[in-house]
Amino acid sequence: MKFEKILIANRGEIALRIIRAAHELDLKTVAVYSEIDSESLHARLADEAVCIGPAPSRDSYLNITRIISAAEITGAKAVHPGYGFLAENPEFAEICESCGITFIGPEPAHIRAMGDKIKAKETMAKAGLPGIPGSPGTIENIRAARRACKEIGYPAILKAAAGGGGKGMRIARDDEELDAGFRIAQAEAKAAFGDSRIYLEKFITRPRHIEVQILADNHGHAVALGERECSIQRRHQKLIEESPSPVVDERLRQRLTASALTAVQSIGYRSAGTIEFLMDENKNYYFMEMNTRIQVEHPVTEMVTGVDIVKEQIKIAMGEEITIRQQDVQLRGHAIECRINAEDPERNFVPVPGKIVFFHMPQGIGVRFDTHIFAGYTIPSQYDSLIGKLVCHGNTRSETIARMGRALAEIVVEGINTTIPFHRKIMAHPKFILGDISTNFIEEM
Repeated sequence: MKFEKILIANRGEIALRIIRAAHELDLKTVAVYSEIDSESLHARLADEAVCIGPAPSRDSYLNITRIISAAEITGAKAVHPGYGFLAENPEFAEICESCGITFIGPEPAHIRAMGDKIKAKETMAKAGLPGIPGSPGTIENIRAARRACKEIGYPAILKAAAGGGGKGMRIARDDEELDAGFRIAQAEAKAAFGDSRIYLEKFITRPRHIEVQILADNHGHAVALGERECSIQRRHQKLIEESPSPVVDERLRQRLTASALTAVQSIGYRSAGTIEFLMDENKNYYFMEMNTRIQVEHPVTEMVTGVDIVKEQIKIAMGEEITIRQQDVQLRGHAIECRINAEDPERNFVPVPGKIVFFHMPQGIGVRFDTHIFAGYTIPSQYDSLIGKLVCHGNTRSETIARMGRALAEIVVEGINTTIPFHRKIMAHPKFILGDISTNFIEEM
């Protein structure tokens, strides 16, 4: 299980993040890149780099055969998938293992079980985690959907059984919206995941999205690294995350921690992962899903705990024990992350790929900016619009908000539009400052 070289099956800032963690562990790295990413930093900073195809993801970052070939050619005995692309693809994990390559992530069976939202809900319900009232399984037709809504009441939300990221989701407040939403959700689910199965849940008004970061190893150890508040979202896509949550006190944190640890221990999970909950206005929380990968927002947890989650994930894959125990976990201060995207907020957040002609990175105490951009870099149109994650840490939430406002004012990205001005508005918004937020925050601004 020990290895000396890791292939990173990803691109952008997460590829750089993994390369840095690997180098600190004295491990060699192999970057894979598409033709359009030949000048990218991850290809430059890795010890080796292999071109795996043209720009379209299906021909490069989603092409399992080419990625495995790159690992074999370079002698990489481990693959880290990052997030997105193949990170939660159980077939990829199985192929890696069958080729004698360590997959830096959970067992394929756990990826498969938690990737199916219906199966995940059933599994966690058996483990005793509270679940959102909803259909007992998938909804086969509109008639069945109406019956389910009659039992749980409106409003309800339709979700893709194999999905995530807001795709295949529709809110219904009456029979008419349910009928229309059912067809659209099915079509979106089929297009996005190749699986048209839909299930239904009670829609919680003004919910908070709270998640717990966990680590679990092969030696029976599991730790929960506190919670993250991820309620600032647009179209079910997270924009801002913070830790700790402004509404979670120590007693509630202990309950969330216990639920998260029960979840991972009930299935024998190992690796990094995240248990996600929805919380209502009375602070009742419900299991929503489990993410079986490193997440975009993991840096906020690193900033308040001092734990390098990516390094721990790599060590777990090498068969080592987690270097921290639950009693050692302490949340120090507060951290906030703003996802900086190459999008135009004035035009409904339309992606704006293009060349960066000038770039200045924010600096100062408590400021971290995970990014892959540089002056002269051209943002391609073929991939996600995320260009960086600005993370600020302070002694208190109010200090962190002020620090984030200052850091956002320092960033200079010329040549393209970004979401930086939008984030500055949120940092100055009275309700955000008070912590009065929900997943509806953007719509209510």
